[in-house]
Amino acid sequence: MNAEKTPVRRAKGKFELDDRLKAYQGVWVFVEHERGEVHPVSWELLGEGRKLADRLGVVLAGVVLGAPGAETHRFCDEAFYHGADICYRIEDPVLATYRNQPFTKGLTDLVERYQPEILLLGATTQGRDLAGSVATTLRTGLTADCTDLAIDTENRSLAASRPTFGGSLLCTILTLNYRPQMATVRPRVMAMPDRDSSRNGTVIDHPLGLVESQIVTKVLDYIPDDLQGKPQLSFADVIVAGGRGMKNADNFQLIWNLAMTLGAEVGASRPVVQAGWVEADRQVGQSGKTVRPKLYIAAGISGAVQHRVGMEGSDVIVAINSDPNAPIFDFATYGIVGNAMTVLPALTEAFRQQFSVAKIAV
Repeated sequence: MNAEKTPVRRAKGKFELDDRLKAYQGVWVFVEHERGEVHPVSWELLGEGRKLADRLGVVLAGVVLGAPGAETHRFCDEAFYHGADICYRIEDPVLATYRNQPFTKGLTDLVERYQPEILLLGATTQGRDLAGSVATTLRTGLTADCTDLAIDTENRSLAASRPTFGGSLLCTILTLNYRPQMATVRPRVMAMPDRDSSRNGTVIDHPLGLVESQIVTKVLDYIPDDLQGKPQLSFADVIVAGGRGMKNADNFQLIWNLAMTLGAEVGASRPVVQAGWVEADRQVGQSGKTVRPKLYIAAGISGAVQHRVGMEGSDVIVAINSDPNAPIFDFATYGIVGNAMTVLPALTEAFRQQFSVAKIAV
């Protein structure tokens, strides 16, 4: 248990973990699910967790909490298919739907019993709620909304990076004095690993030891979010995004025109949302959505860190900017130096003609 702070010794300028902290071994990923479906961020984290575990030379585990039945068994199998070696499972009727109290107790009990050195959760509504409670209960460190995870080989610690100061800087945080090292990662930041249905692993069952009468929160009904007609940037294959360089709301219509031609979603930088040109659901960046489309077209966007962390995982990035020194050209796949108000209509017309030729050919 890590309720007390354990000093970290220095030897010849390097950190040396206390023997008690060395007892913590393994990388864990909490498998988040709701109404029979696992959130994709769990598989993304298992892919990233596999890299961390291999770097440390330890096992990778998925953690599944839920009601008894076929679903939790299927979730463990899927954890193996996405890279896990072990699945820690707690089955109990009170875990049928997510509630903070029983899930916090279950995950905390597992950590105290099996002592992982790293615990990863998705930075979703559920993941953030659970991660904060577990970290507080265990009195350990938690780095939220990470965009990059690595291992500091000097001290075997998790190097968790996230934007800070409004997205103007990237900060790497190490938890040296506590275990487990906890981090949440936003969906679509990490790549989805290949699914290998030939893999299998070991399932370790653990009791919850909690009854319904001990739980303060009661589930009365389930009301799903009404997402119809709302932007779904996180899952779009093509996104056309505009920034402050579009000058005004009228010019931003050029973004919509190209997006409609391509069948794409429309995204925006934070200044555009703050100016009221588009709704907040379309903001891409640290304080908005994280996206990973096959094609991301950025027009009039400088490429500041705050925006970059939300879209740099795109397969292909096409940047349009009149400033040849704009930061976005440093990481774009293709760059067009020019006035977006001239380039966008030309691209839109070119795509329209191309699609018309394709239809005639068919």
